[in-house]
Amino acid sequence: MNDNGRPIPVLFDTDIGTDIDDALSLVYLLRHPRCELLGVTTVTGEPVRRAMLADAICRRVGREDVPIHSGAADPILIGQMQKVAQQAEVLDQWPHRTQFAANTAVGFLRETIRRRPGEITLLATGPLTNIGLLFRLDPEIPRLLRSLVLMNGLFFTIPMPRWSGPREWNAYGDPHATAIVYGAPDLNVYAVGLDVTTRCVMPATECRERLKGEAFDLVADAAEVWFRQYPAICFHDPLAAAAIFSPELLTFTPGTVTVELGSGRLQGMTLFDPRVHERRHFAATDVNVGGFFAEYFRTAVG
Repeated sequence: MNDNGRPIPVLFDTDIGTDIDDALSLVYLLRHPRCELLGVTTVTGEPVRRAMLADAICRRVGREDVPIHSGAADPILIGQMQKVAQQAEVLDQWPHRTQFAANTAVGFLRETIRRRPGEITLLATGPLTNIGLLFRLDPEIPRLLRSLVLMNGLFFTIPMPRWSGPREWNAYGDPHATAIVYGAPDLNVYAVGLDVTTRCVMPATECRERLKGEAFDLVADAAEVWFRQYPAICFHDPLAAAAIFSPELLTFTPGTVTVELGSGRLQGMTLFDPRVHERRHFAATDVNVGGFFAEYFRTAVG
């Protein structure tokens, strides 16, 4: 994924506006000197408000040139569990576009990938509805991507809250889309799962000290919405973004991912088999936590 120091074209599909880590990822991508950010697409409940938030962050760092498209509001088959973009409440304080056509994300992704076959890394850090629909609409797209990097899945063993069971939010937010994406042939998939991302946690007090200046002013406002319920930020999505440019921070294991589609608390569970390699799935197994935080703030702060 590193590409020997050259610029890397990236498309970013995100559910920005719920967990604050998506906004942190966007800042990182906008500030990374090797990231050619080709566009941002939003997914899940209130995708237009999520697009507004992405636009506000882009404007804050002087990147009004980045295309932003609103995507699917609902999962393919199940009901929506993530109906509201809570952090969009800060939009009144920051300049942003207010007009976004509904559900243009999949068409934009398709056209952009087809214009640059074999070049683009697609980063997806939300439920995979847009990507699943894209792969169904145009089955040739997976082989036209350079790689797909996901913050998605739970592959190994960590203690989990009772409400979630052995699952990860993005995977079971749209389990059928998740199954489509992992089932796509001719595609290198790098999955940074919950087992690894939950090691990259920063308490609210330290976040308030470090999230200052330029785009972080806006993100810090949105983070206060997050801190009403949670005492820390887990850098799930920024870790997946960093994997594109600094893959040496993580250890990946090859194998095959399958997705449980039955009903109940196991629906959307991701099963990883390291003994099978016919599909190119690479699950993160370890992370250099200190190295990651140094890379993130060195890049995002500048």
